[in-house]
Amino acid sequence: MVDHAGMTLYTFDKDSGGKSMCNDECAKNWPPLMVKAGDMAEEGWTQIKRDDGSMQWAYKGKPVYTFIKDKKAGDMTGDGMKDVWHVIK
Repeated sequence: MVDHAGMTLYTFDKDSGGKSMCNDECAKNWPPLMVKAGDMAEEGWTQIKRDDGSMQWAYKGKPVYTFIKDKKAGDMTGDGMKDVWHVIK
């Protein structure tokens, strides 16, 4: 799965209960896929509230992110990172 720009989307194993555990420095390296005003959820997608009050997309209950080291559409350099980051399948 990819975002609107074609960038690969990832999940983080430490997230649970529809809550993101990736904040501060983590979120700089793994930018959350943020909800824009007026965005509507489609099948499988939900919106979750982050610790800072902003809204992030989740797929099947798992918050989703991009990876700062992915430079172009189709890059998947974060897959398997530290055994806790995975491309959404």
